[in-house]
Amino acid sequence: MIRLLEAGRSLAEWIPYALVALVARVAVASVFWRSVQTKIDFENYQIRDTTFYLFRNEYKVPLLPPDVAAYIATAAEFICPILLVIGLASRLSALALFCMTMVIQLFVYPSGWPDHILWIGLLLLIIARGPGALSLDHLLWGWMHRNTAAAKPASAN
Repeated sequence: MIRLLEAGRSLAEWIPYALVALVARVAVASVFWRSVQTKIDFENYQIRDTTFYLFRNEYKVPLLPPDVAAYIATAAEFICPILLVIGLASRLSALALFCMTMVIQLFVYPSGWPDHILWIGLLLLIIARGPGALSLDHLLWGWMHRNTAAAKPASAN
């Protein structure tokens, strides 16, 4: 039995983090992308009146005027999922969506914790471990480090 468990563990360890991170990025991005689809009228390029209504009457986000909160949330739900999918500014995008999720959990829908904890888990993975090798962040980071190393003068011996 122990050999079987060890074989299973060994097999699971072959799953590359790049794949895990890509799945996490796409999964959590899809949640927020689907949400923004209900907030924006894409034919007229504007935020729907129902979005403002919800922020004024149902969501009740503290500290921000409802219309400002509607604009900020809609912009974050539009921009951050795109950035997560392509893997650009991934940690920053994940942090923004993490903060949004915490506001939703604490002030808007506390009973939604079974969904929110899943989003938080995926977002924390991206924040803590990064977007993985299948991302523009990874490509840019490598390019920046190669150029920085090439620009440094050789040390005198």
